[in-house]
Amino acid sequence: MKIVILGAGRVGSSVAESLVSERNDITVIDTDSAHLAALQERLDLRTVVGNGAHPSVLQAANIEDADMLIAATMMDETNLVACRIAKQMFNVPTRIARIRASEFVSNQAIAEDEGFCVDHIICPEQSVTNAIVRLVEHPEALQVLEFANGKLTLVAVRAYAGGPLVGHPIEDLRKHIPNVDARVVAIFRNESSVLPEGNTLIEAGDEVFCLAATRDIRKVLLELRPMGRSVKNVMIAGGGNIGLRLARALGKDYNVKIIDPSKKRCEYLAGELPAALVLNGDATDEDLLGDEQVQGVDLFIALTSDDEDNIMATLLAKRMGARRVIALINRRAYANLVQGGQIDIAIAPDQVTMSELLAYVRRGDIVAVHSLRRGAAEAIEVIAHGEAKSSKVIGKRIEDIDLFSGKNSGVMIGAIVRGIGDGATVLIAHHDTVIEAEDHVIVFVANKRMIPKVEKLFQVGAGFL
Repeated sequence: MKIVILGAGRVGSSVAESLVSERNDITVIDTDSAHLAALQERLDLRTVVGNGAHPSVLQAANIEDADMLIAATMMDETNLVACRIAKQMFNVPTRIARIRASEFVSNQAIAEDEGFCVDHIICPEQSVTNAIVRLVEHPEALQVLEFANGKLTLVAVRAYAGGPLVGHPIEDLRKHIPNVDARVVAIFRNESSVLPEGNTLIEAGDEVFCLAATRDIRKVLLELRPMGRSVKNVMIAGGGNIGLRLARALGKDYNVKIIDPSKKRCEYLAGELPAALVLNGDATDEDLLGDEQVQGVDLFIALTSDDEDNIMATLLAKRMGARRVIALINRRAYANLVQGGQIDIAIAPDQVTMSELLAYVRRGDIVAVHSLRRGAAEAIEVIAHGEAKSSKVIGKRIEDIDLFSGKNSGVMIGAIVRGIGDGATVLIAHHDTVIEAEDHVIVFVANKRMIPKVEKLFQVGAGFL
């Protein structure tokens, strides 16, 4: 696929890195030649220096031959104009825009041909907010992902000594909770992936990914670690776009305090968040945290624009008694370094955004793509279309499909959601499960080089109408 990416910042660079590794033809446009030079040194792609909202610059990037434009600069207006030009002048089939302003996100008119011709809107701030809200609802989890409109949930959790399943093989899960069908789809131990077979022992400290119907997920979590008290008191460091969105989302159900160093911003936050307590100060100030009783906080979340401040604030809050802490960390190396120590969860915004983007880039009818463990693996929700004659998967048992029958392929089917709406049925995948037309199939890919094979497998033959 030929893809033009507008913007070589964190989001654009991360998208380029991911897509180049999947053998796409990538061209990146940016006004900063130094950023582009650094990107080209690392990756096999083309670069063009200039303003991507200018037709001549887009033309220099061969936009007329592109299958997709991903406009991911920091300026909403530039992204919107680029999408309109790509459609009206160059007829680019798919146009994706990164949008930050809520006024644009909520306005459906920008997607229309009379507007800015945007096919898909990506809002990183809202994506991160949604991810954190799910973590607040499941405070024991490291990552919470939903499939099939919330019918199915994947949860990553760190196994603790004393958990009923810890020290036992995975196959004992069915004995412990016989009325719940669940599956362990991935295990990471000491930074390495462990193949989750029936006789695989769960060890304390393992990062375990469990898949089950949403209604059953808490029962599965209880097998791996003790359940603490639910979250009631939340303290947020940083009143920027994400902090404001999160405080607004949590305000009705939780006691929220939000800290920001700017007096002017605090005045604005106080007007927008009548249910929250807004504090003007530095979240790395030990006296301030002590005065605000951080030791009684169930969840401390650092969301400033500075990685180092977020790391220091969460470390300080944890040392002073906060039960659980989350840090927003833009540098992936930092996130990998600190998570699992004193910082419970490190969220990398580019990986959250990447999950949404990949759903539009993948071939076949991909509903959702989620990065696991900051890009180490992927979970894909794909719809099986066609019939037995035109499809390589419909009407077949999982064990009879070559890609899923080998233990070392790094690809497995975790579950199937059959039907739509309230009548949908969740089927945890077993070797003899048969895939039917229109099933939503949840596929786990530990080896990302296998993704093109997964896409090809679910593509319908030319004879299907």
